[in-house]
Amino acid sequence: MPRGGRKGGHKGKSRRFNNPEEIDAQLREHQWREPTKEGSGDEEPVTKPFRTISDTDSDSDSDEDQAHKGVSHLIDIENPNRVVNKMKKASQVNVNESGTAALSRREREEIEREEAKQRHQKLYREGKTPAAQADLARLAIIRKQREEAAKKREEEKKAKEQAKAAARKK
Repeated sequence: MPRGGRKGGHKGKSRRFNNPEEIDAQLREHQWREPTKEGSGDEEPVTKPFRTISDTDSDSDSDEDQAHKGVSHLIDIENPNRVVNKMKKASQVNVNESGTAALSRREREEIEREEAKQRHQKLYREGKTPAAQADLARLAIIRKQREEAAKKREEEKKAKEQAKAAARKK
């Protein structure tokens, strides 16, 4: 027999369910309040629901407007690995530098591979690579064979026509 006997089990003994009113009351306690800017302070402050991700995205992203946690905002740290996004004017941006400086090693290597592939294709089209020269030689041989076959067919066709003409004359 299990511990506690048949009726004294621990499962289901003290189940308690919250009703919707309790949940709403808890939500109201945790909501942050922002006083109205119009009133003199006698009015009841306006309550707003919890902030969602979309609310924080629409707010300004500057560090001054947001509440600081801890003392990290008071300490200036010179971290060479920390990237600070600085806004640049359009006149200050150099298109050539900004395109290459922002690329990672993999992106740079991928671009170099693509450029090398295009250079190779251009040389191949011009017939300057060994593979292109071999292909052109094969094509020349095939063209010559096809021309010889076409001449042979023409000669056979003429021979047949002459044979038919000779058979008709007889």
